[in-house]
Amino acid sequence: MFDRKDLLGLEGLAEEELLFLLDTAASFKEISERDIKKVPALRGKTIVSLFCEPSTRTRASFEIAAKRLSADFVSLSSATASVAKGETLLDTARNLAAMKPDALVIRHPSAGAAAFLSRRVPCAVINAGDGSHEHPTQALLDLLTIRERKGKIRGLRVAIVGDILHSRVARSNLFALTTLGAEVCLVGPPTLVPPVFSRWAEVRHELRSGIRGADVVIVLRLQRERQTTHFFPTLEEYAHYFCLTPEALRSARPDAIVLHPGPLNRGVEISSEVADSQRAVILEQVANGIAVRMAVLYLLVGSRRGVASEPAAEWRAVNRTA
Repeated sequence: MFDRKDLLGLEGLAEEELLFLLDTAASFKEISERDIKKVPALRGKTIVSLFCEPSTRTRASFEIAAKRLSADFVSLSSATASVAKGETLLDTARNLAAMKPDALVIRHPSAGAAAFLSRRVPCAVINAGDGSHEHPTQALLDLLTIRERKGKIRGLRVAIVGDILHSRVARSNLFALTTLGAEVCLVGPPTLVPPVFSRWAEVRHELRSGIRGADVVIVLRLQRERQTTHFFPTLEEYAHYFCLTPEALRSARPDAIVLHPGPLNRGVEISSEVADSQRAVILEQVANGIAVRMAVLYLLVGSRRGVASEPAAEWRAVNRTA
């Protein structure tokens, strides 16, 4: 069941809601395999994206997802929106809301920006990443990829490696993975994994011990653009201790898979040998991002919003009309 106006984060979502989102996303995957990759589920609906930070794959993924559901999609960035002329974010959002979109997809450098707007505009608000807070759709596509490869999430050992402090992906994954019964270990230098995170997960500051026995290794991008001070002496030293190489990966289970939210810093947090290996499922993550965002848009904007029903059955009914 998923009966919410917005998707602002995964913290606080129940196991049933997370599974419902994943099941709905799984049911959308086959549309991307068709010759004509479009269904009429959101025909007549309008989705507006407002990205106040650079993005390639997330924005493209939302746009492709919306268009595969036949929605109209309007893409704005901070460089072209009125915020660049001094208008406040709230005034920009209110003006966009006055044009009666059905959903606003927002990425913003400030944590809480999506929640702030969700209380002030009537349309659905989807958080596409707010500061170092959450990135819910990225975590959902990670979960979908893990479940497809491993057949389950409950009982898995998942190591999240790297810049935990600045990572909204790490937070969303941490909340969702623990809700779904996975054992999570956060791995990184003490400056990038503050002790407070031990409230939610095991914390390790040594790569090989952190990923030992892991079924899944999620490698995070080193977010130097968010770092206002020096968290480690040099990139070379960080790579020496925390770059996931084939040698380090031997500490994980032999069938462990490797995820990365992208973009990759090859040779810094992940070696090319690992990134290009059969154990890396990075492009599967990107492909699943389309299905996840289709599911989120469909559940928040589509006619089934507020209706508690079995997802696959309803989607099959929509699918037959395509």
